[in-house]
Amino acid sequence: MDDAAPVLTDPAPPATVEAFRERLAALSGRLPRRLRQCADHIAGHTDRIAVSTVAELAAAAGVPPSALMRFCQIMGFSGFSEMQKLFRDAYAPGWPDYSTRLRNLREGGAGRPAALLAEFVEAGRLSLEALAKTADEAALAQAVAALSRARTVHVAGFRRAFPVAAYLAYVFEKMAVPAILHDGVGKLDHRHSLREGDALLAISFAPYSEETVTLAHDAQARGLAVVALTDRLTSPLVGPAEAVVTVPEVDFGAFRSLSATIAMALALAVAVGTTREAP
Repeated sequence: MDDAAPVLTDPAPPATVEAFRERLAALSGRLPRRLRQCADHIAGHTDRIAVSTVAELAAAAGVPPSALMRFCQIMGFSGFSEMQKLFRDAYAPGWPDYSTRLRNLREGGAGRPAALLAEFVEAGRLSLEALAKTADEAALAQAVAALSRARTVHVAGFRRAFPVAAYLAYVFEKMAVPAILHDGVGKLDHRHSLREGDALLAISFAPYSEETVTLAHDAQARGLAVVALTDRLTSPLVGPAEAVVTVPEVDFGAFRSLSATIAMALALAVAVGTTREAP
């Protein structure tokens, strides 16, 4: 039987992901065996907390779900749901739903077509300027190298990221770069097509797609190179990715521009095409 778990001097749950990591580090060496298994697994897979169930995390840690629930309580949470909320809030800052966005635009008098066009053009301009100033050339080169080595490039992006994924698949096809678009149409799962020597280009932005994150982890587990195209380094795609390309986007009325993302996607695809064609 495990020894008694340590008692927290501060029973309040961590308020931030950083505070969570600090408490985890402070407690991990004092935990009994099964709770230490939970701590060790969670420490290396914090990106999975927001998108996994209790059963999935417990199975991955090799403990029963009751042990994981006890771990959550030791960390100061009332249960798994409260711990998961911390990470979901961190990964996906609140965006109003579409009806709220439209109502706010109407009430603010910004719903006229010409005014909307001007605002979205400005958001696109600012996004592109931010990309030009902040683009990580080393990360981009690493991503291009990983995709250029691949026998087949698998492209995955759902919800808001889908048009970016579809455009990338189209450009790859036109450049004769073998590519498969994972689009989820008809609930078809193309995971069986992931092969050794392939690479996955996973695209997702807050609030992050659980399907994309899960596919990225599956691809990594199969030994594929995973490249992430995302919006921040706290994205859950960072964990399974060997190369991470981030793109800042400015919004207007909570409608986020895709201008910088499409520019980065095109640069990435064409760079892969020219690299593969090089002698």
